[in-house]
Amino acid sequence: MKAMVLQSISDLGRTAAPLVYTDVPRPEPGQGQLLLKIGACGVCHTELDEIEGRTPPPFFPVIPGHEIVGTVEKNGPKSIRYAVGDRVGVGWIYSACGACEFCRSGRENLCRKFRATGRDANGGYAEFMVVPERSAYPIPGYLDDTQAAPLLCAGGVGYRSLNLTNIGKDSCLGLTGFGASGHLVLQLVRSCYPDVDVFVFARSSEQRELARELGAVWAGGTDEEAPGLCDAIIDTTPVWKPVVTALSRLKPGGRLVINAIRKTDTDKQALLELKYHTHLWMEKEIKSVANVTRTDIAEFLKSAEKAGIKPVVSAYPLEQANRALHELHAGSGRGAKVLIP
Repeated sequence: MKAMVLQSISDLGRTAAPLVYTDVPRPEPGQGQLLLKIGACGVCHTELDEIEGRTPPPFFPVIPGHEIVGTVEKNGPKSIRYAVGDRVGVGWIYSACGACEFCRSGRENLCRKFRATGRDANGGYAEFMVVPERSAYPIPGYLDDTQAAPLLCAGGVGYRSLNLTNIGKDSCLGLTGFGASGHLVLQLVRSCYPDVDVFVFARSSEQRELARELGAVWAGGTDEEAPGLCDAIIDTTPVWKPVVTALSRLKPGGRLVINAIRKTDTDKQALLELKYHTHLWMEKEIKSVANVTRTDIAEFLKSAEKAGIKPVVSAYPLEQANRALHELHAGSGRGAKVLIP
């Protein structure tokens, strides 16, 4: 089968093609696993973190990708949840131990043996993949594969982030960064919390325009001042300065939710600007988002179907994954990027 393979850590600023388009053996499903024929795979910022070594894979070569939609091609032994031909999705959570205190309490995202799709196990930048059936989810029928793919991570982790904000009626929510996750969160807020005002802080004029189209009350640059302070802000950027800035934009008692698996060190000097009185006093909070649970993904898919959420996507052939990654790295384009095998 064809796949885009990561063979080593690379600097995207200096490497045009960190992934290699090549033939690899088609995998066979083991006990409790499914073999999927992949229809689409989203491109996530976490792939940039993997490629550049901020969250490196434990082995090479590895096939990235964790926003996957496909059909069941074959069942492994004792795999009974899905039939051949069923359409399912796969997200960041590939497996967890199932026995630790976190797994027993439904927080398998914190499990010390958490394994991530496309990092700790081969993922969806390929024509086929295997996945534990417990980590596969039915896909809403109103979306095609390309539209559904971003729901599996950008949507699921965005849903978890939104729940962690604790926003209520007549709140004001800020979104710092407006890529795949942000534009799905905004649609969910508009459906589930119609009385909540949303301010979007984004570096790209394309992203700001999309935010307004999707119902943001205000959209401006990352350094611009919004019309007011926020009860909560979700930060999806890969850098530190927006974190510091967001804290100054919170009301007393407000909460900043950081939806990023890693932050780069390119602007760590921004942390020197952090002042207790300006940024942290008055009982402000910071909450990080660690991975995602199976429940997050399952619940978000149901909420997305009920709300009729449709991602804005740009599609690329699988062999153009490097182009999509570089465009994501540059912050260009609207919505989500998706690969088609």
